[in-house]
Amino acid sequence: MNSGNQALLIVGIVIIVLILIILASCIRIVPQAYAFIVERLGGYQATWGVGLHLKLPIIDRVANKVLLKEQVIDFKPQPVITKDNVTMHIDTVVFFQITDPKLYTYGVEYPISAIENLTATTLRNIIGDLELDQTLTSRETINTTMRANLDVATDPWGIKVNRVELKNIIPPAEIQEAMEKQMKAERERRESILRAEGEKKSTILVAEGKKESAILEAEAEKQAAILRADAVKEATIREAEGRAQAIEAVQKATAEGLKYLNEAAPTKQVLTLKSLEAFEKAADGKATKLIIPSEIQGVAGLAGAVAELVKDDKKE
Repeated sequence: MNSGNQALLIVGIVIIVLILIILASCIRIVPQAYAFIVERLGGYQATWGVGLHLKLPIIDRVANKVLLKEQVIDFKPQPVITKDNVTMHIDTVVFFQITDPKLYTYGVEYPISAIENLTATTLRNIIGDLELDQTLTSRETINTTMRANLDVATDPWGIKVNRVELKNIIPPAEIQEAMEKQMKAERERRESILRAEGEKKSTILVAEGKKESAILEAEAEKQAAILRADAVKEATIREAEGRAQAIEAVQKATAEGLKYLNEAAPTKQVLTLKSLEAFEKAADGKATKLIIPSEIQGVAGLAGAVAELVKDDKKE
């Protein structure tokens, strides 16, 4: 093979390689959550979605690769002035998503910077209509208003603002100090209230405990008094019953004695002697005066004389 043929071979190989490179560059794969903006000869041609695509060499080019996921931008603190002329700094977080890649590509120059400036302007307008206290307590309202305003303003750019959050509100140093003092006083007030409520509950519990104890003591004393009264009553009843039984027994014995005496039909002399025995027992007692019935006075004298004779016989 001569040198001319070798040169043609090399040229042919180079051409083939270039063709392969050009063909490879014309094959593009769009990944998930992306969209490609394709231009032909400098003008918008198409928006490629996910998958395999072919473009014409040289005249077609991918002008922009647009991310379709929700994105987050954290803007630095912006100085704003409230309605009552208080200057504070507020940093904002914006959550947005690109819904139209073509509008996003051709709608505005530097869209992220545009969103930041629009956010700062909208925030100043909203805060300018609010006083300091409203600004500090109306964060949710401010977020909702800003999201609505930004969503309308960014719609021609193919951007949808999903939500806006005020990340931090920084008032002036002197106001922060005053707020801290106020919060401290509020905490101390709540602590005092809680302490007072605790002491009140403790006092109530102690009083209820004493009341319950007094009730229990009174109840115990009442039960003891009832038991003592029942015991005295029972003793009295038993004593009365004993006396009644004793009287009944004496009466029965007397009745039985009379019955037996009647059945024996004693003579007058026997009755007189029984009477003398009874008076003898009575005389042995502590009585200082005895009344002797007339019926037995003679017998009593006879008994006395007999007793004297017996004493005299013993002396002799």
